[in-house]
Amino acid sequence: MLENFPQSPQAICILRLSAIGDVCHAVSTVQAIQRQYPEALITWVIGKVEAQLLKHLPDVEFIIFDKSKGVKAYAELRKAMKGRQYDILLHMQLAFRANLAAYFIPATIKLGFEKKRSKELHSLFVNEHITDSKGMHVLEGFRDFARAIGVPDSKPLWNIPLPHEVELWADNQLPQEPFIVISPGASKAERNWLAARYAKVADYCHSKGYKVVMTGGPSSMERELGDSILSHSKSPIVDLIGQTNLKQLLAALKAAQCVIAPDSGPAHMAVTQGTPVIGLYAHSNPRRTGPYLYLDYVADAYTKNATQQLNCSVEELPWGYRLKGDNLMQQISVEQVTQLIEQALQNGLDKNIIDQDRDQ
Repeated sequence: MLENFPQSPQAICILRLSAIGDVCHAVSTVQAIQRQYPEALITWVIGKVEAQLLKHLPDVEFIIFDKSKGVKAYAELRKAMKGRQYDILLHMQLAFRANLAAYFIPATIKLGFEKKRSKELHSLFVNEHITDSKGMHVLEGFRDFARAIGVPDSKPLWNIPLPHEVELWADNQLPQEPFIVISPGASKAERNWLAARYAKVADYCHSKGYKVVMTGGPSSMERELGDSILSHSKSPIVDLIGQTNLKQLLAALKAAQCVIAPDSGPAHMAVTQGTPVIGLYAHSNPRRTGPYLYLDYVADAYTKNATQQLNCSVEELPWGYRLKGDNLMQQISVEQVTQLIEQALQNGLDKNIIDQDRDQ
């Protein structure tokens, strides 16, 4: 624990602007801090899009940093911080945009990532560093901040409330029968799996008695991928691509029996809802960015390629090392994915059992 951190902090600021998956990881840390220090004011400086997902978090004040405003965003942040003083800033982002934002946040302690992970001048904007990182996963990296201020380790928990109108939307728009979500789109086209293989997985899910719901954002890339999946599939698919906001998407992921997705925000959103995730990974290390509670259910084309490329063991892979290539996702077979779905169901990870466990 930091030597100069007060036993009863009055005000704690979190700086994590983006992205959707990362802020989902951060929520479990923020809420662990809240349980340890219930009297402390928690302020979170967050991106505009990410705030739409998390704006209903209990007892968290959000200050939105809208990066689209450029220099004006920093002026607005400086104005919002006028007259404030935090016991500590937990600076949970390495990007230079976030580092510069940290300059405008008044805090006695500014705690950043450990020095060996520091980049983009991160070390210049903090006065303390994490000294003992517990794990490779991004979520564990965030939990390092909680550990540093005396928050004991515990199983990650998430409480992201859904407004009543979103629950009504879910009741009216989602299938009443058990369904599986396919969220096919990643942030970059090279990280997308093949449409024909998604379609075969959809047909497999249908053959097992599940409806299939396809979700995604409004981008042209996601729409084209979705249309290709629909054209290849032999079974009906409920197409919600481009038709949900983030809260509605969260509701769909919560209601699903299972989610199939590449390394993307929806995969991590599903984890926050206790919904099993079959992750499709070829470019990023699933031990670092995989669906945290469901790492055993990852179709992994990354590890073999990365260890061969670097001639090292899994444990020696550099933190954050990414693979490049247009055809890596093709190494994931339909059989791998369907076997993982079957394995998850056989091991009792279907959503009905999880919901029963969470209610007890």
